[in-house]
Amino acid sequence: MKNVKVPTSRSYHEFLIESLENREEAAGYIEIVLEEGGDQPVLLRKAIRNVVEAWERCDRISESTKQLHEKLDRMLTESNATEIYTFFQLLNELGFHIIITPKETQS
Repeated sequence: MKNVKVPTSRSYHEFLIESLENREEAAGYIEIVLEEGGDQPVLLRKAIRNVVEAWERCDRISESTKQLHEKLDRMLTESNATEIYTFFQLLNELGFHIIITPKETQS
């Protein structure tokens, strides 16, 4: 029998991080977590962490952005993201929702 190399599959996390390098994918990912993650607030922290990880890979994160992420992560940990999800719940009750889209980039 010949030596056969069996391809190994990538992990879901690796696939997710790679897909989040795309700004539109990252925006949609965060938007879905904000809309549907109210019962599991840890999802918002994980989603933001995943986007930061993806953007660090393609060198899009400045040192000040890393510091902001760390600050937000601490705040979300301490509050269990209740303020953010309460805000989104109120907007929903008022008939509004937030759309996350990438900012226009300067060429």
